[in-house]
Amino acid sequence: MKKYKKIISAVMASAMVATLFAGCGNSADSGSSSADNTAPAAENTEAGGETASAGSNGGGVLKIGGIGPTTGSAAVYGLAVQNAAQLAVDEINAAGGINGIQIEFKFEDDECDAEKSVNAYNTLKDWGMQMLVGAVTSGCSVAVSEKTAEDNMFQLTPSGSSVDCVKYDNSFRVCFSDPNQGMASAKYIGENAVASTVAVIYDSSDIYSSGIYEKFVAEAANQPFEIVSAEAFTADSKTDFSVQLQKAKDAGAELVFLPIYYTEASLILSQSSTLGYAPIFFGCDGLDGILNVENFDTSLAEGVMLLTPFAADAQDELTQNFVSAYKEKFGDTPNQFAADAYDAVYAIKAAGEKAGITADMDMSAICEALKAAMPQISLDGLTGVGMTWDVSGEPNKDPKAVKITNGAYAAM
Repeated sequence: MKKYKKIISAVMASAMVATLFAGCGNSADSGSSSADNTAPAAENTEAGGETASAGSNGGGVLKIGGIGPTTGSAAVYGLAVQNAAQLAVDEINAAGGINGIQIEFKFEDDECDAEKSVNAYNTLKDWGMQMLVGAVTSGCSVAVSEKTAEDNMFQLTPSGSSVDCVKYDNSFRVCFSDPNQGMASAKYIGENAVASTVAVIYDSSDIYSSGIYEKFVAEAANQPFEIVSAEAFTADSKTDFSVQLQKAKDAGAELVFLPIYYTEASLILSQSSTLGYAPIFFGCDGLDGILNVENFDTSLAEGVMLLTPFAADAQDELTQNFVSAYKEKFGDTPNQFAADAYDAVYAIKAAGEKAGITADMDMSAICEALKAAMPQISLDGLTGVGMTWDVSGEPNKDPKAVKITNGAYAAM
């Protein structure tokens, strides 16, 4: 894959590298833009007084929808995406909008469930959505992409990392794909001599986790470390990891690779401590959020390493301004999913301005304009400088890595 080669070259070039992944949010009402009523509705000028075509809001605003889990086990992801997208919308509206047009934003909860994600899409389509930021997680994003392809709705997922999230030409993503994360993780561990013996614990029932695992194993064959244990769990058995951890410990694994989400990872770290097993834990972007797990002893996460495109303690001006504004508005430190979503909205702005989209265009016309414009833009965002997109929907940008130090994410 062209973009993966670019990432891996970046991994080799820097002495440290990384990559990323996925969330939940609040109610749809709280996701509405403060600028909802700032633009006057345009009069219908079609002959006979017919209503605007499907997907056109018939007014003076551009309607962007968002979908992600704002309740349930992945809520940290969805709330971050909802909040950061809203922050970007508010900033863009305050600066004059897209091509002088204000944005209306509405977010729907899918509870990290594919069927509910499709229902959320239909709700937003009834609302008049013209572009979609979402879904947040891979399974939901893939399910929704079948509908957006049928409707020719422009879809930009901030964090859906499965390869199939962008299999249609109307779909793009901000994050890296699962194969990129798996390969880059193996390269990072090998090239930086992090460990010589590695165990893997992954979710075989989840496309995100299993996708990363497969590519990690493939690349590990080229690296100077040995996978001494590889144990799976499923959605029906994700509370007791004593067997997987004991096998890793007995095999002498110095590092445990966790291509999983933060909820299960917090249980693994807690149970590992109980077993008296203290390996290095290394994950991808799914681990982002582990410091916010309720009743989790965050001291157990000290030293955890993960590939992620964003570190809130980075000193560049864009990151610091974003973190400050996010904390002020939402009372929390943004994670990588927030950064992905923020970049997603600004990518739509850049592509929309490049394409000259207008509020009276229907969703299909906007989609055609945006998908033609995306490969022509370059964005200096929170998750990458000079980000570009291929016609395949994949981003081109350099990856980063962070390590949990003193209870916070620190760039490496």
